[in-house]
Amino acid sequence: SPAPALLCWLLAAVAAVAEGGRALPQLSDDIPFRVNWPGTELSLPTTGVLYKEDNYIIMTTVDKEKYKCLLPLIASGNEEEEKDYKGPTPGELLEPLFKQSSCSYRIESYWTYEVCHGKHIRQYHEEKETGQKINIQEYYLGNMIMKNPLSEPGSQELSCGCDLFLSLTQIPTKNIEGQMTPYYPVELGNGTPCSLRQNLPRSSTVMYICHPEAKHEILSVAEVTTCEYEVVILTPLLCTHPKYRFRASPVNDIFCQSLPGSPLKPHNLEQLEKQQEMLKMPFRRVKEEEMPSTKEEKFSSIHKPVAVGSHQLLTVGTTHISKLTDEQLIKEFLSGSYCFHGGVGWWKYEFCYGKYVHQYHEDKESGKTSVVVGTWSKEEHIEWSRKNAARTFYLREDGTQTVRMVSHFYGNGDVCDLTDKPRQVTVKLKCKESESPHAVTIYMLEPHSCQYILGVESPVICKILDTADEYGLLSVPS
Repeated sequence: SPAPALLCWLLAAVAAVAEGGRALPQLSDDIPFRVNWPGTELSLPTTGVLYKEDNYIIMTTVDKEKYKCLLPLIASGNEEEEKDYKGPTPGELLEPLFKQSSCSYRIESYWTYEVCHGKHIRQYHEEKETGQKINIQEYYLGNMIMKNPLSEPGSQELSCGCDLFLSLTQIPTKNIEGQMTPYYPVELGNGTPCSLRQNLPRSSTVMYICHPEAKHEILSVAEVTTCEYEVVILTPLLCTHPKYRFRASPVNDIFCQSLPGSPLKPHNLEQLEKQQEMLKMPFRRVKEEEMPSTKEEKFSSIHKPVAVGSHQLLTVGTTHISKLTDEQLIKEFLSGSYCFHGGVGWWKYEFCYGKYVHQYHEDKESGKTSVVVGTWSKEEHIEWSRKNAARTFYLREDGTQTVRMVSHFYGNGDVCDLTDKPRQVTVKLKCKESESPHAVTIYMLEPHSCQYILGVESPVICKILDTADEYGLLSVPS
């Protein structure tokens, strides 16, 4: 694409030539830009980034071609809104989450993480041999122990002073999938003693991040130093505060109009674009065939995965499946005709039960890039289940047991450049209660190169887990 060349030209021109002594705006390479050449007719967009008629610079090329370039107001609008904000503090916005005593869960290949907001963080693993008692291995990564003396006896308050601290200092940010994202920190201490640190208690920082479509999911858990952890929670509650608001990364347009006597686009740029198109032509077929793997490598290096313990987290996301009747939805899901979709990063995921797992990205300019992570073979899965647990159980208080999670093997995906072997994925289907009966949460881990774990959690799954046979295969409830 010629866009980088256009932007390089513009930035170089901004640095070199600005007429009339106009103060130049500061352009950051954290924000993507695109140069448009609308000619003399220009109607500015009425939504999205703001523009003002007087926010422009006059550019002159080496060939003496002149352009009036209208720049977007990247910072002004947000700064004004943040300055005028008189609403609740971030701590007050999160208060309902702490008062509800709600908990968020995240399953990995071995550990399950439990964040009970404002109370504790627990990491545990359950094992149960047939006919024996459940064995639980658990650690508390932090407890909320600070109390406000003015509160009622027994109640626990988030008395970390975060709101006062953050009002006096810059709000902290964390790199989430390549974007510096503001977060609200809550400290939890007094966890399980750590033998590697002279039995000092484990502690955690919970980082609450605005995401308008989230349901308080755990995005990541990372051990930043020995027995000290960072937990990232996605929540919509912070999104009404302008300083924490979710900011998508749209490409911001710079409109460069040619002045009288100058061509629509600079002559040198026209020549450069033609040369690039000519260079592409002989290799077009090869490039299309290689597109999935080359694009995957390119963007996996840009959007660095967040570390989760010893694993790598690719992305997590929540979506809502259509409100079909439960019976119809279950039948369509188990037949593979209704697929689950999820993911909030560059890559999205499509899971069709008994068919395949795809990883894909859709772009207006380059179309859809898709990678086959795994395809279903009942014979291969049954062979896999003879060596791996296809079902894990939960023991009820009355002594009966119920299926907590089933695991399915999907192999024979696209060949991986790093291993020269087909990709493969273990799909973990887990019951997850939710206020919305048609919500689904999907996340993907990559514990080994091109060997994935896809976590799929939904209330829909709760209705069919107990139908799992010895191989973990599900059926429509009778």
